[in-house]
Amino acid sequence: MARRVLRPVDLAREHGLSTQAVRNYEDEGILPPAERSGTGYRRYSAVHAHALRAFLALRPGHGHRTAAAILRAAHRRDEEVLFRLLDQTHADLLRERDLLDEVTAALDALTAGPAPEEGPSTGLTVGALAHQIGVRPATLRKWEKAGILSPRRDRATGYRVYPPDAVRDARITRQLRRGGYRLSQVRDFVDRLRGAGDAAALEDLLHEWRARIGRQSRAMLAGGRRLGDYLDLLSSDAGPVRSGEETDGPKIRGTDRASRS
Repeated sequence: MARRVLRPVDLAREHGLSTQAVRNYEDEGILPPAERSGTGYRRYSAVHAHALRAFLALRPGHGHRTAAAILRAAHRRDEEVLFRLLDQTHADLLRERDLLDEVTAALDALTAGPAPEEGPSTGLTVGALAHQIGVRPATLRKWEKAGILSPRRDRATGYRVYPPDAVRDARITRQLRRGGYRLSQVRDFVDRLRGAGDAAALEDLLHEWRARIGRQSRAMLAGGRRLGDYLDLLSSDAGPVRSGEETDGPKIRGTDRASRS
């Protein structure tokens, strides 16, 4: 029995894609190379259908670039690279989960801590804040230049003074920088904290962050299942798709009439 020939439109319809998107995925190496008919039409098979399902399932959890690299490694039968790519995304997500815990703890400590003592400056000097969070004063000035910190100036001395909100932002910034976040990313996050305002809004923001991590974890599980199915199919397949060969796998609805690339 000959291998069932599928058209680009057959793969596209299953996922609500355009036929051009399917062709682009082949050009990117996300799908294995298709055989061509004598008149130049692309001839796909169940192997291609499984590859596309695996990629689209991997993409929400790993991102387009990593998901594409995983599929290319699968086609080369390069399990070392494939598993390293998977491991890296899991490691990055774990690091973000740990970072969220650290940020949550820092905010809890700030909320539960005693109110700052009133004084001439009603805040911390650049040296005092730098010592408190374990950075150099120059680092605080760099964060200020990046738009992350907004100290005020003491009227009497002209020195920078960091009120409680700026102290909170500095502590959060230190945690985010330790987690590998760029200054632009830190600025965006701190802006969101400022926009949240009260404690309840901050709690909602952190809850959504944790929920997003959970959604990514679930997406990675779903992608792993699809990838496993595809790797099993590849291990039972003789190699790259060739016209006239047989393969097992679920069929995709659609006609067998070829469509030109």
